[in-house]
Amino acid sequence: MKEAIVQPDLKVDIIDSEIPVPKDDEVVTKVVVSSSNPKDWKRPVVSKQAMNSGDDIAGVVHQVGRNVYEFKPGDRVAAFHQMMAPGGSFAEYAVSWAHTTFHIPNHTSFEEAASIPLAAMTAAIGLYQRLEGLPLPWHPTTKPIPLIVYGAASAVGAYTIKLAQLSNIHPLICIAGRGTPFVETLISPEKGDIILDYREGSEKLVANLKSAVSKVPGGKISYAFDAVSEYNSFQNICQVLDHSTGQITLVLPGKDYSAIPASITQTTTMVGAVHADVDEQQFQKATGSKTGNTDFGYIMFRFFGRGLAEGWFRGHPTEVVAGGLGGISGALRDLKEGKTSAVKYVFRLEETEGVERYRTN
Repeated sequence: MKEAIVQPDLKVDIIDSEIPVPKDDEVVTKVVVSSSNPKDWKRPVVSKQAMNSGDDIAGVVHQVGRNVYEFKPGDRVAAFHQMMAPGGSFAEYAVSWAHTTFHIPNHTSFEEAASIPLAAMTAAIGLYQRLEGLPLPWHPTTKPIPLIVYGAASAVGAYTIKLAQLSNIHPLICIAGRGTPFVETLISPEKGDIILDYREGSEKLVANLKSAVSKVPGGKISYAFDAVSEYNSFQNICQVLDHSTGQITLVLPGKDYSAIPASITQTTTMVGAVHADVDEQQFQKATGSKTGNTDFGYIMFRFFGRGLAEGWFRGHPTEVVAGGLGGISGALRDLKEGKTSAVKYVFRLEETEGVERYRTN
């Protein structure tokens, strides 16, 4: 099979590799479309290691391990590949654990499906596993719960808004820039949701945040999802987040968050938690519970699939990058340079030189 290996300088080598064989609890999928995330360029650059850094899979099941009972060859699926493990999505065939694989309906395109796994699960973990006390979408709140979403036009930010809508979490104070027109399609102004533009500078943004918070029920805000976690994002948030009840979750590990006051509860949302046996950050380790983020991931991925089938959940807007695996290098460079907004780059494997066109069964 053809596989793309991303070098630390973001050049991409397309090599011939063996088709992976699934372990007992794994699924091997023939990839029709893979999408990209900022970590796809950050991992090779920071680690200085060449790798197949893709993790978002959409395609057709090729083979399953002996313990897998939900999937069979030919099923249309999307999946989240375990980060840093062999069998990434920048290849003709990719590997995922069964619990991070989910069925997609016939009316959902592979492009849309590929936009979901990593970003939507990041949003779900942040909202429901890191920010304590927010209602799950199948038990929506009937009371106002203000929430700041910083980086609202990003895929993670947009999925945070979509899930918050399902949980009836409002008012949403959304921070965006050139992706503002897209965010406008996601929010509910009639429930108090607003968008603030960070491009006006931190001083103006903080003033606007203070004004917005003064108008929410109770005049304070306790929850913030920072889908940016740099460029003064969390510093701006903490100027308005309540210092006795405030919680903020961030998405970039290893950053200096010392500017966050000690009285504000901070957590880091890492989507790789759905592949961890024990949650080191939260209640699972403290209580000795045998259930945790792996089970949460299992449930939420199937929830996404059901939402796609019933029409109350959608993927993120996508932009097809020409050339299949051959287009990855340019796309990752554009991501690094911040050239994209409100879309996810996706790659059709059949456009790769030497790869056969995908045909429906």
